[in-house]
Amino acid sequence: MNAITSSLAAIWTSSIGKKIIVALTGLFLVLFLAGHLVGNLVVFMGPEPFNAYAYFLHHMAHGVGIWLFRIVMLGALGLHIAATVCLTLQNRAARQPYECEAVIQASTASRTMIWSGLTILVFFIYHMLHFTARIGNEYDTLARYKEMVKVNGEPLERHNAWLMVVDGFSVWYVSFFYILAMTLLCLHLSHGFASIFQTLGLRPKKSESAIKHLSLAYSGVIWLGFISIPLAIWIFGFGK
Repeated sequence: MNAITSSLAAIWTSSIGKKIIVALTGLFLVLFLAGHLVGNLVVFMGPEPFNAYAYFLHHMAHGVGIWLFRIVMLGALGLHIAATVCLTLQNRAARQPYECEAVIQASTASRTMIWSGLTILVFFIYHMLHFTARIGNEYDTLARYKEMVKVNGEPLERHNAWLMVVDGFSVWYVSFFYILAMTLLCLHLSHGFASIFQTLGLRPKKSESAIKHLSLAYSGVIWLGFISIPLAIWIFGFGK
């Protein structure tokens, strides 16, 4: 075992090391959510801007970029969940019966972190299969999900990602599951966002209240932004 492997093993086996892993991967995921939301909201600008945005994402760096990002994303998510589950199990094993009062006083978000996190993982897998791998639908076979455009005077065939989103969220259980997952995600986020500052030593006592309010505000904006898309399509008929 070389020095790097030994150091990584030492980080993983210690509680502090796992907390730092949770915090750093959590910070990456928090920043990803903000960027992903901005991209998703382009759907309200109409088919052309959204399809151009989707095409750019899937073909940046000749198609390699999106897969590199997906690998990093899956790695960060996997580490985040694995470290969180390990910490939760360790805490439960170490907890004494007389300490149950502290658990009762904990927030709903903190007490359900492991369950909301696992539900989010299930949703993430489903979301990737639905829109990325396009399993269980006809996005790759029906002509209506393809469109011809001209780029620099040359014809180009690309997926009509805007129509995929509209048709996908027109199915009630898809929209319902998405809204439920986003609600659990933001419940998870409302506690996890503030915990990142605490773990990294960036939450002094005097700023604790401000960071807590920032965490709630950020979670609320992310929640409203993401659920606005299925609600607009499913309830209000956007794009139909």
